[in-house]
Amino acid sequence: MAEHEPSRPKGAFDHRLKRMREHGLKPEYRREETEAQQNRYINCGWGRLVFANTYHDTEKLVEVLRDEGPDRRDIAFYVRDPHVLVGSAPQELFLDPSHTFRLDLATYRPARSRRKGFTVRRLSSRSDAEAINELYITRGMVPVPPEFFWSELDPRTMTVLVAEEDDSGLIVGTAMGVDHNRATDGADHGGSLWCLAVSPQARFPGIGEALVRRMAEVFKGKGIPHLDLSVLHDNDLAIGLYEKLGFERVPYFTVKRKNTFNEALFAGPAVEDKLNPYATIIVNEARRRGILAEIIDAEGGFFRLSYGGRSIACRESLSEFTSAVAMSLCDDKAATRRIVKRASVEVPDQIKADSPDEVAAFLEKHGSVVVKPARGEQGKGIAIDLTTLDEVMAAIDVAKTYSSDVLIEEFVTGQDLRLVVIDYKVVATALRKPAEVTGNGRATIQELIDNQSRRRSAATGGESKILVDDEVRRCVSASGFELDDVLPEGRKLPVRRTANLHTGGTIHDVTGETHHTLIDAAIKAARAIEIPVTGIDLMVKDPRQPEYRFIEANERPGLANHEPQPTAERFIDFLFPLSVPQSVRTSLSRVGT
Repeated sequence: MAEHEPSRPKGAFDHRLKRMREHGLKPEYRREETEAQQNRYINCGWGRLVFANTYHDTEKLVEVLRDEGPDRRDIAFYVRDPHVLVGSAPQELFLDPSHTFRLDLATYRPARSRRKGFTVRRLSSRSDAEAINELYITRGMVPVPPEFFWSELDPRTMTVLVAEEDDSGLIVGTAMGVDHNRATDGADHGGSLWCLAVSPQARFPGIGEALVRRMAEVFKGKGIPHLDLSVLHDNDLAIGLYEKLGFERVPYFTVKRKNTFNEALFAGPAVEDKLNPYATIIVNEARRRGILAEIIDAEGGFFRLSYGGRSIACRESLSEFTSAVAMSLCDDKAATRRIVKRASVEVPDQIKADSPDEVAAFLEKHGSVVVKPARGEQGKGIAIDLTTLDEVMAAIDVAKTYSSDVLIEEFVTGQDLRLVVIDYKVVATALRKPAEVTGNGRATIQELIDNQSRRRSAATGGESKILVDDEVRRCVSASGFELDDVLPEGRKLPVRRTANLHTGGTIHDVTGETHHTLIDAAIKAARAIEIPVTGIDLMVKDPRQPEYRFIEANERPGLANHEPQPTAERFIDFLFPLSVPQSVRTSLSRVGT
């Protein structure tokens, strides 16, 4: 006699049925499913969300994942047997190393008070869509074709939220939600949250939490029983937020197709050693092209790239193609100024701080000055907008701790513009804004600075922090406050005058609107120094206007944080032109002629 499958105890079946109903899933009675409820997926713009729990044929699920569009990222969610699915196509599919979390909307309670400084609302305009794509690119996510939001998105099935700063109107966060009941024709009754992204330049805390809460409230109002999401297993900050809001981990799995977007998830971390973001962005781009990357010293950001017969040692964006002479010129700010001035680049007035009498006369002539070390980087030892001789002499003493030679420079009002020049072409321009905090009427200025510093550090991999020093104290005092004072609600307070990323500054891309005179000045300066890769800093009234003054050149410009501009790609193009596809090289050659 043939053996029969052992019967299951009725109690075990009832318990399993109860658990499925608690999770909003229908029992697996295939005869109850309509044809419209089977093999369901929904296009989310960045890719398709595939409801694997509606597929009963593994091969059909494999086929739909194989049909992933170019430059898209499909996600198979609620995979019942991930080992079977991946085993069916191990060269093409992989088990995503993410956890699934669930929020029970029946017991969820909204926050007692709303966060201030920004508003969470629905997507409502093309400019919103463009801002969402900028956020996606900034956070390394797949952008959505702009027309998708207007021609394909069904607002009854998909909810797209944005967080908008109240004073500036900037979009600083977004999230997307999917109503599973509508997407699957009733096969699944839940909902899910995707694409939560917050700008690294965001000035207010709690944006991510506000977006998640608003999405939960929207779906709770629609009668959806729960909200699910998928988060990388090592994203401790995000997991901490979700657990704080009441999400609990549930045993559901996600499978994806192997593609360039997902490479780090199935091929392991891009780099084995802990590199800073400026080295990491270059090494990752090199590895994507099949260029060998050897880490020489992770802490210092040193690595070697090899491709074909060429091998090049780098320290972040500083390579063997930058000569020692060019590097020495950039290090000596007085020499840099003399060289670029001879190339007809506009420069501010400047003297060395050798004589107190000359310093006093210079201050009297200009009214306000900048004190900075003749050598140095990352904004260390720089004091700006000094108007009294006592302030200047004190700043000179601080600057001398970084360099024996100190410069006094005419203070030029305006905005700090960084232009990244690679192979004597400007590939990115960005306004660099000094660190500032916004009062909430409760926290002291010291607490606001500490909170802002933590957010900036988290957003930049530890590279951007606000160190409370004499410059911070002077800025706070100049505005009539002390560090222990409570800043009034909505009051903005600059806490530094220098706009360097390392001291808490933020970077805002303006590449598409920079005046050609400013671009020409940056290229002139780079050619005068004979440095192929550099960051040229100009003080400008407005990036769309031609007025400027040259401030300095950086021989090792940070290529991270310039999204959406492809700075790392252009750097690798410069080092290894043969790694660029032939079709692209031909196109660039035609443009050059």
